[in-house]
This record gives sequence, C-alpha cells and structure tokens, in this order.
Amino acid sequence: MERRTIGAGALAVGAVGLGCMPMNWAYSTSRQRGDESLRCVHRALDAGSTLLDTADMYGPFTNELLLGRVLKERRADAFVSTKVGLLVGEQHIVANGRPGYVRRACDASLRRLQTDVIDLYQLHRADPEVPVEETWGAMAELVRAGKVRALGLCAVGARARRRSGARLHDGTLRQLERVQQVFPVSAVEAELSVWSPEALEALLPWCAARGVGFLAAMPLGNGFLTGTLTPGEGFEPDDVRARHPRFTAEMMAANQPIVAGLRRVARRHGEGVTAAQVALAWVLAQGPHVVAVPGAKRARWAEENAAAAALRLTPQDLAEVSGLPAALGSWD
Repeated sequence: MERRTIGAGALAVGAVGLGCMPMNWAYSTSRQRGDESLRCVHRALDAGSTLLDTADMYGPFTNELLLGRVLKERRADAFVSTKVGLLVGEQHIVANGRPGYVRRACDASLRRLQTDVIDLYQLHRADPEVPVEETWGAMAELVRAGKVRALGLCAVGARARRRSGARLHDGTLRQLERVQQVFPVSAVEAELSVWSPEALEALLPWCAARGVGFLAAMPLGNGFLTGTLTPGEGFEPDDVRARHPRFTAEMMAANQPIVAGLRRVARRHGEGVTAAQVALAWVLAQGPHVVAVPGAKRARWAEENAAAAALRLTPQDLAEVSGLPAALGSWD
C-alpha cells in the first residue's frame, strides 16, 4: 500500500488506516464479535493498513484491550493511535484534561495496548475547565519521557458550529494555534467524506500549510456511502445512527443520489470496484497528507477498504464526485 507521512517527524503509515471504534463502541452491540474483530485487525495489517485508530473511551477500555491482543504479536507491523481526554459515565461523557489525569491515562493505555510506546497520542476533546495549553503540555511531557512519539488533536464537535452559523472548524483552528505554541501538532483528526466535506474549507489547508497530517474520520459517512444500508431498516437503540439526523428513513432515501453517483464512477473502473472504494479514493485525492481512517469490524470490509488506496480517480471522476448533491438532514 502507498505510504503517507504524518507530521514533521515523517511518521509513515498506510494511506488507508483502520478505525477500530465499531468493534466495541457506538454501533450495534449484537453485531460485535471479538474473534471477528481480531481477524479484521490482522487482515488490515496484512493489507498495509498500518494505522490502528482507537481511544480509551471506546468500550470504554475494551477497544484498547482488543488491540493489545494483536499488538502483543505484531507491534512492529502497526502504527498505534489512541486518544485521551474523555471519560464515560452511565449516561454521559465528560472531558478531563488535568495533567495528572493525562499522565495516568497514558500509562493505563500503554498497559491495555501491551506496548511500550504510543505512536500518536491524540487529545479527544479539550476540557473547558483546564487551559488547553496545560493539557497539551502534559502530553508533551509524555513525548519527552519516551511513552509517546507524536501528538494529535481531534476536531471539536460539529453540531454547535452549524447552529451558531460560525465556520465549522473555527474552534478547532483556535485550539490548534494555541497548542502549536507549546509543542508541535503532528496530526489532526476530523470528519471528511463525500457527504461531509466541510474540512476542505479551512482545516485541511491549515494542516497542509504546516506539514501536519490529516486523519479523515468517518470517510464512509458512518457506512452510508458504502451503499449497503437499506433506508427504513432501522438501527439498534445503542447504535449512534439511530439518533443521527441523516439516518432517518426519509433522509436516507433522499440521499440515495449520492450513493448512485459513487456507483456510477465505480462502474467506470471495472468489475469489483465499489462505491465505498470510490468514496475513500476521493478522500485520499484531497492531499498527500491525508490518511483515510474508515471504521470496520469485519475482515472483508478492512480488505476492501485497503484496496481503495490503489484506486486512481481521473479528474473527471473527482469533479463528478465533488459535484454530487449535498447531503440532506437537519443537525438541530
């Protein structure tokens, strides 16, 4: 697989990574299988998807534990990205950016992942009660201690920005400018897909201008852009899509022209090319510093996603995909 670099430290990873969250968190519990998830991680590594993206809150903790079982055998094959800053309660999630907590959380992640070093340690969300510079400073100490190789920042939530009328990533850009004064940012993780292209406006250019890697989260639109979801089929109550305004039966039906357009481009590239692969190839075409991180919990999906790194879209393809209808669905 094509390799891409993250940050000034030139950390090399496969152009398509593996988002591990669906294996233990946020998607239908009844469809989660530990053994199948392990096969998925192994298949991804075999295919060159070296970046494994997780977080201590996924599960919570069980996602890191699962990856630890793979890393115990294949640490040299993997680039490990995990996150800190969010705590999961019974019915809520809260931020914790206190330096002491960050240090303890890192040690706990290292134990669960069964590794001596985390390749990319990301701040999941800034704590509104703690200056972000203090949190970032504690994370920088972990780099100097040899427990972490590089630092990244996840974009702040999208819905509040949409409601306020501000540019979607203004808050993240302000945070980035502040933490960059403390210690270099190697990567930014934010949603980027055919139906959520907002990062192209300001966040992606910010990263490109500074040599910062961009990890494209949800590049398949939470599964919608694969074309495998049926409008009206519904989701289990614990699935985040059950509450997502683009996943009502009405909105899924209304957004089918997006999938149809991806399939149309796929057909031009031959039998076996899928809408999902076109969606991923479009994301990768947005810049050499972009790494797509689709979530998966089945080995065959990880293999299909990895193959998208070899798909080269023509200028006509890219223009056609970029010109597809904007996604419908209120965020309020």
